[in-house]
Amino acid sequence: MTSTAREPRSNGQWAVDGHTPLNHNEEFKAVDDPLTVRQRVEQVYATEGFDAIGADDLHGRLRWWGLYTQRRQDIDGSRTASLGPDELSDRYFMMRVRLDGGAVTTDQLRTLAGISTDYARNTADISDRQNIQYHWIEIEQVPAIWERLEAAGMKTTEACGDTPRVILGSPVAGIAADEIIDPTPTIDEIVDRFIGDPELANLPRKFKSAITGHPSLDVVHEINDISLVGVLHPELGAGYDLWVGGGLSVAPRLAERLGAFVRADQAAEVWYGVIRIFRDYGYRRLRNKARLKFLLADWGPMKFREILETEYLGYRLADGPAPAVPGEPGDHVGVHTQKDGLSYVGLAPTVGRVSGEILAALADAAEAAGSHRVRFTPHQKLLVLDVEPNRVDALLAAVAPLGLTANPSPFRRSTMACTGIEYCKLAFVETKQAAAEVITQLETRLAGVELGRPISLHVNGCPNSCCRIQIADIGLKGQLMKGADGTEEFAYQVHLGGGLASVHRDDAGLGRTVRGLKVTATDLPDYVERVTRAFVAGREADESFADWSHRVDEEALR
Repeated sequence: MTSTAREPRSNGQWAVDGHTPLNHNEEFKAVDDPLTVRQRVEQVYATEGFDAIGADDLHGRLRWWGLYTQRRQDIDGSRTASLGPDELSDRYFMMRVRLDGGAVTTDQLRTLAGISTDYARNTADISDRQNIQYHWIEIEQVPAIWERLEAAGMKTTEACGDTPRVILGSPVAGIAADEIIDPTPTIDEIVDRFIGDPELANLPRKFKSAITGHPSLDVVHEINDISLVGVLHPELGAGYDLWVGGGLSVAPRLAERLGAFVRADQAAEVWYGVIRIFRDYGYRRLRNKARLKFLLADWGPMKFREILETEYLGYRLADGPAPAVPGEPGDHVGVHTQKDGLSYVGLAPTVGRVSGEILAALADAAEAAGSHRVRFTPHQKLLVLDVEPNRVDALLAAVAPLGLTANPSPFRRSTMACTGIEYCKLAFVETKQAAAEVITQLETRLAGVELGRPISLHVNGCPNSCCRIQIADIGLKGQLMKGADGTEEFAYQVHLGGGLASVHRDDAGLGRTVRGLKVTATDLPDYVERVTRAFVAGREADESFADWSHRVDEEALR
């Protein structure tokens, strides 16, 4: 009896299988370069209105210009998984402004503030990708918003979609006294050369980048598709260590070192090589297997480096050292001295929530302190740079009424939350307000309790982990559960003990899921207090929350 060998199934790798689209997302990208949707926004949709927008533009190509439809306000979490995008979508948009490296001037900050108050109902959130996100944007107003942004040197180009997303950059680039290398020239070169290039505007899925030269490892480099991390080579001097293949969501995977040292003059070309590997070899058949992390898992770092060097660079990269474990947090909260003697001030809003009015007032306060530069961070915080030391106290006093502080409580400092059901079509539960209420409760309940290091709390509205639940000390994944009366209520699955090198871990690792444990929104403050007190009572000398939570029995974590 003979058997017929099956043809291997196509994964949609362009360099292997050709360009035949294998799902609808690939089809609409093949039909029309998504970047061209801007012309239709300006010439048709802004005039004819929301109902004129074609389905593939509405739920697809508009993302290439930073626009997602936001969630209808009358759709609760019980219907998230059962309704399609047309049923979930409101007639308004979330707009994401890409701010590579999180850097803005105070004039740009006022532009962002004005757009918020004029077009976005005073909304503005600092995302954990250093972007500003607006809500309640109407399609008729989008061309005017683009005009304002671009006149001020900002844009929404490829802020979303299957594109090279915003580049995370060290918020203290160019100013920190202990900086290894300034990543600003590399970020600027990549943005100038490649963002908006149609050749890189059709990737298998999103492509996330991070570049830092600071020893605090302040750009969460282990969870990006590509990261360049500042290191000192014993012979070649300052440059970057290359990491690829990180990403979270429902199949989390931490990036791996390729062992390659990248000189500053090579950095943009190496980035270009890695993103083209993703474009050409990334898997396009299934959307849930299309991130670079799946290709790296199959190839391994040695093959990936070989393909990069032989097919895309044409030269071998030097071997290089790994970055050292940092000795300080990477959120830069507090008052710090710059290398020029001025100060930078790291301020904590509550879970990244600000507003147009707050941003405008912050610009005024910064300028009164001698500053004209502000930076957003990957931890939903913000920094005011170049503050004259004798004006620091005045700055702190001016921003306190805005809800911004350089001396936050441990939980206010280390709590993040995604957008949640308030606006996001994928969410099951509320996040921002729930996290803020937990902070308020814990500031009272745990006042005076010595934690050692702040315990990070990340609250996410769905399994996609936009707010990095698997790498938090306490990660909360939103879902629904049946209450005692049979009705559904907001709840969270608990992940404990995640962490990255940038939060004092000798080894980065993913959190531990506590089997069967779901915490309702009402019980959330009680649970976080309980597990925190259990840690304080049971930890060994200098033991971190992450190490403790991986060591103890599950019962101690309930």
